[in-house]
Amino acid sequence: MHPLIVHFPVSLLLIAWLLEGVGWYRKSAEWQSGVKALVWIGAISSVVAAVLGLVLINQDDYGGDTVVVHQWSGLATMALAVFALLALRAQRTDLFRGLLTASVVGVTVAGHYGAMLTHGDDFLTSVLPETREMAPVAEGGSRFALNTSSTTPLDDKQVSELNLEVRSILAHNCYSCHGSSKVKGELRLDKKEFIMKGGESGPILVPGHPEDSDIIRRVKLPAGHDDAMPTKGKRLTEQDIAVLEFWIKQGAPWPSGPEKSLYRVAQLAPRMPALPPAAPGLENPIDRFVNVYFAKNKLSWKPVVDDRTYMRRVYLDVVGLLPTPDQLKAFVADTAANKRAVLVQKLLARNVDYAQHWLTFWNDALRNDYTGTGYITKGRFDITTWLYSSLKTNKPYNQFVRELINPGKESEGFIKGIKWRGTINSSQSTEMQAAQNVSQVLLGLNLKCASCHDSFISDWKLADAYAFANIFADTTLEIHRCDKPTGQLASTKIIFEELGSINGKAPTKERLRELAEFMVQPKNGRLYRTVVNRVWAQVMGRGIIEPVDMMDNVPWSEDLLDWLAADFAANGYDLKRLLGQILTSRAYQLPSVGLKEADQIVSPKFVFEGMVRRRMSAEQFADAVSLAFSPIYADTSIVEEQFPKKLKAEMPFPRASLVKNDPFLTALGRPNRETVSTSRASQANLLQALELTNGEKFNEALKRGALQWRALYPTSDALVRNLYWKALGREPKPQELAVAQKMLGKTPTTDGIQDLVWAISLHPEFQLIY
Repeated sequence: MHPLIVHFPVSLLLIAWLLEGVGWYRKSAEWQSGVKALVWIGAISSVVAAVLGLVLINQDDYGGDTVVVHQWSGLATMALAVFALLALRAQRTDLFRGLLTASVVGVTVAGHYGAMLTHGDDFLTSVLPETREMAPVAEGGSRFALNTSSTTPLDDKQVSELNLEVRSILAHNCYSCHGSSKVKGELRLDKKEFIMKGGESGPILVPGHPEDSDIIRRVKLPAGHDDAMPTKGKRLTEQDIAVLEFWIKQGAPWPSGPEKSLYRVAQLAPRMPALPPAAPGLENPIDRFVNVYFAKNKLSWKPVVDDRTYMRRVYLDVVGLLPTPDQLKAFVADTAANKRAVLVQKLLARNVDYAQHWLTFWNDALRNDYTGTGYITKGRFDITTWLYSSLKTNKPYNQFVRELINPGKESEGFIKGIKWRGTINSSQSTEMQAAQNVSQVLLGLNLKCASCHDSFISDWKLADAYAFANIFADTTLEIHRCDKPTGQLASTKIIFEELGSINGKAPTKERLRELAEFMVQPKNGRLYRTVVNRVWAQVMGRGIIEPVDMMDNVPWSEDLLDWLAADFAANGYDLKRLLGQILTSRAYQLPSVGLKEADQIVSPKFVFEGMVRRRMSAEQFADAVSLAFSPIYADTSIVEEQFPKKLKAEMPFPRASLVKNDPFLTALGRPNRETVSTSRASQANLLQALELTNGEKFNEALKRGALQWRALYPTSDALVRNLYWKALGREPKPQELAVAQKMLGKTPTTDGIQDLVWAISLHPEFQLIY
């Protein structure tokens, strides 16, 4: 009777609002009597509903934030409905319509949170057919993977898997009435001690005897029976019940130690797996782990790519530039067995080129840019000078992180965030930005959901996010839930408390120093796994874990990731050394793999077979055009003032990573960097096609280049051959040569050369990293 007595009459306010809107639109008063009656009924019912709600909240063990929001939104609806009625009687039409609209909003909010109380947080999605298939799975196994008819004692791993499956069943079927927000019948099922205690009717299970356990009796009762559970929503499936019976028959086991999360939580501590044995041609540690992975997945090693493909690939990945024709020819002609390893070391030693290329990656990740929101108002600070110097000198990563978290003047921009103009959401305060950015970039952890409310995708709570943000704050933060102040002051602690305790009473600078030292400890394996995974993704097209910001996801090779991270920490936190390991592995030298759909990158079914083919970044493409045809940015004066004058003077052309963003780079995928960006889409899009077809900057560069090429090569044959060598690193094929010569004619024209260069620059062989 509850919906009939309480919900339906109040919802008549919505019908009144709709009729009032129709009457206003039609300039008619024919429904005014009906509107008046509905508002009377709705207002009186809202008062009754509020009274009954206050009685119910004190009688039925409700608790938590959901019931608080429901209670106060209900009381607000009551007040608005009563005031709307008074305005109607006073014939103050505009005020009445405004109050009626507000009361309808109140009904919607109160109804939503009321449904969450009675039917659970997932009351809208729980009825969808795909919901059950999306339920959390036990770590390392599939849902309901255990043989429930087995009589063999379970080992620790099986107990853990079974426990996660049982808790998943309870979470999706029982928590709406027997969780932290509502405790019906004094029974909670979200913690071990509560399950074993039972409710007001006594214990709900007898370990070892499912036939005598009340929980099994109730879930087996037919729908509509007074004792049947769950009382609302779907009934448990036969397989759900079988799992519960099996669990109780096993003695309702619970893993020793802390309860494991329903969500996968990656180990924090480092781990150094044993190296698999080497095989001929597979001496690199990476290849040893990949060899084990291939054997497990019944894959075979393919022949490595040719010298030309490898050289172009490694040039773009280390220094972001194309090799020159002379460099390519010399490398192909070299007969030394170790020439690829030697090439990698030579490229890594090009400190300036390396820094200019990897500046793009770190600018994205550390949301550093040369212009944009906040710079004009002095509400944002760049870290360009510090970052460029750190890359050029190959600063050890632990020191790199230490200087980001406990910054000097040159590196403080990262944790200072953007001081937005005007009123902002509390989750975008500079302190919360620091917490979000540090956790995302350095730990592969998403705190953005938990910055507004308890996360729906992890175990992180609102209090955790605020406690971490408090480290960066000058004054103690008040916790805001969904931008509403709670009156609670945040504590002060690191996001992973195992790393150490922060002195909340210390000055901000001291707290940052403590945090920096705790973060870079060797025992913080997550920090080093995260950066290793990011570097791997940058040159292999896909991380060992994807997305790279969700380091609790399952890696396709946990041993490989753990070994790389532990080896990285044990060898000086050297990013160049890590990059060299990857680039000299046979795994990196395998033929690239194309993915038909973009979402295959993050698919949990992804199988590693080699580098994922990817499109050049905006900066790589601009630099490739500049080097092969004509500089996109012809004037070195546009290079940002933070860079030394000597650097500008020595440039043959300005690298795209060193200039302000513009429509050309934006179209090709460069982000605005107002937020952290740790990956770029590799798929072509309409904006990119339009810019490369009609964009002024690109076409002006091709026009300048066409004039220069025409002066250098008066004959079509020589021009085409040189274009192909500079752009693609090879001779044109006979058919390509014939088409190009036909396009140019006997005497090349500027327009013809420009068209040919445009066609080559859009060729997949030019745009993609194979």
